[in-house]
Amino acid sequence: MKFGAMNMEPGRMLRRKRAPMANLMRCLYLGAALSIGVVANEATVADDDTITIVSWGGPYVVSQDKAYFEPFTRKTGVNINLAKYDGGIEDLRAMVRAGELMWDLIDLTVADTLLACEEGLLEVIDHSRLPPAPDGTPAQDDFYEGALTRCGVAEIVSSTVLAFNAKVFPGEQPSKIQDLFDLEKFPGKRALQKKPIANLEWALMSYGVPREELYDLLSTERGLRLAFARLDQIKDHIVWWLDLSVPVKLLSREEVVIASGYNGRFFNAAVVLGRPIEIIWDGQLYELSGWGIPKGTPNYETVMEFISFATDTRRLADQAKYIPYGPARRSSEKLVRTHEQTGVDMRPHMPTAPANFMTAIAKDNLWYARINDRLTERFNAWLGE
Repeated sequence: MKFGAMNMEPGRMLRRKRAPMANLMRCLYLGAALSIGVVANEATVADDDTITIVSWGGPYVVSQDKAYFEPFTRKTGVNINLAKYDGGIEDLRAMVRAGELMWDLIDLTVADTLLACEEGLLEVIDHSRLPPAPDGTPAQDDFYEGALTRCGVAEIVSSTVLAFNAKVFPGEQPSKIQDLFDLEKFPGKRALQKKPIANLEWALMSYGVPREELYDLLSTERGLRLAFARLDQIKDHIVWWLDLSVPVKLLSREEVVIASGYNGRFFNAAVVLGRPIEIIWDGQLYELSGWGIPKGTPNYETVMEFISFATDTRRLADQAKYIPYGPARRSSEKLVRTHEQTGVDMRPHMPTAPANFMTAIAKDNLWYARINDRLTERFNAWLGE
């Protein structure tokens, strides 16, 4: 949808209506709101100078607050009411279909953006409104391939990786995907996300399947059987997680010895908090993620103003001062330097650093968007749920 189709004055904010379903969703996100300097109280939800953004929490949302949210409020006077979630489009789907939106902007993986766009849950974004690079390069040419989709604008390149507690393995330490499945050499519990994403790719990669062939093989019954057979070997040793903060906690308490999670959270635990956690970069599953606008938001114009502000070259580079996620723009990558708090050089900790990227798996977002529901059903059946 273009700006002209919105029938709104530039910058105008419309007041949202309350309804029973909205009250339910309000309770959901207010209960998870994070107090990091953005607005997080019910009194501001219906104010004309407030937008509600849903993001992932933890160190990631702190990096967004420092790089985007606080500066945007200072510049425009628009407050940000922040809600937390753990991914997926289920809540978005329920709100849009009920016609009771409580979110104005949502931070989505590209796979979820594609799926939500296909279902008509997101507004179409006019990419011509995004700012050019400092040298004048149009935004469409400055963002990395796949960063701009019909309904989305990516901000970061992040990775799902494995990490381990170095205290548990003072001698030989796990260093490759195969070690996740080697209970003899590296005994102990593993913490894995309770979703098929990454787990199936790693299962096939552990057989020696080339990265370029993973999704072709997973598209067959034989490939799925092989993947689940490999996971069967460690199934009794898996602690499943959904909350993104759990892997670091489990590793720190030595309740598990290896865990999957986002590279940014493991970096924060190791570098900022001093935990004995080390990342295994082998087989990192990298993807882009960023902004999508829920269909029907009355605050489209202000949200577009925020997106244009938050995805300029300087802002994306600023986020990398706080968390090692690669900026989605080429011009921003050149500006990445050190961690704001510790002074650590951030460049070697980026998923896109050459040494980390040698065996990286590019998450096939189109494949997941197409097969997500069936794959999730198959995965849950394997879990026995």
